[in-house]
Amino acid sequence: MTQQFYVSPEQLMKDRADFARKGIARGRSVVVLTCREGIALVAENPSPSLHKLSEIYDRIGFAAVGKYNEFESLRQAGIRFADVRGYSYSREDVSARGLASVYAQSLGSVFTTEGKPFEVELAVVEVGADPYSDHLYRLNFDGSIADESNYTVMGGQAEIVNEALARTWNQDADFPSAIRTAVRALAATRTPEGAGSGQPAEPLGAGLLEVAVLDRDPLSTRGTVRAFRRINTVELDRLLSSAEGD
Repeated sequence: MTQQFYVSPEQLMKDRADFARKGIARGRSVVVLTCREGIALVAENPSPSLHKLSEIYDRIGFAAVGKYNEFESLRQAGIRFADVRGYSYSREDVSARGLASVYAQSLGSVFTTEGKPFEVELAVVEVGADPYSDHLYRLNFDGSIADESNYTVMGGQAEIVNEALARTWNQDADFPSAIRTAVRALAATRTPEGAGSGQPAEPLGAGLLEVAVLDRDPLSTRGTVRAFRRINTVELDRLLSSAEGD
């Protein structure tokens, strides 16, 4: 006779949450932070084609950590939602808050009804006219939403990166300074093997990073309403190298 074990709904939810957290923690971190010129999105990502950062709509960006196929399906769904809403109503009706709510419903439904939760963590961000008007929403695997201020960190050793940003983030920084701040915070997890915590972190080169920005005033700076812009490897390498020479 086969012995059957009863698993309570509470234990089942806990097991699913632990499973998702472990999967997310294995991924490399992403930092999103506000600054004077807009919002900078910086990810530790050596892949030139499997992007963690993306544009969703005119002033809305997307960042993710976890399983690529899962957050890529969510990214595509978000773009379709934004396009349909903007076409059916107006472009002003597409907001990061509305998109975050849709993602929360999808993630929450998968977490409670499917056999396996999504192993993802998302950020949906919208650049405003000034830093106080920026919106940063972080979504967890279970559909919970956090309305963040100033910056948010996902994946990997997020606590270490958060501590580094708490010491160095500056709202009045321009894009180059904000990007360098994010890169140094990400590098805080890369202490040399066998070294103590007081040792300097190993630097992150441009080839290990994916960087994008949401311009606060793209119409005057680049002649377009689309705020999202990727920073290519050549430009990023020059930006990081100039900081080392200062």
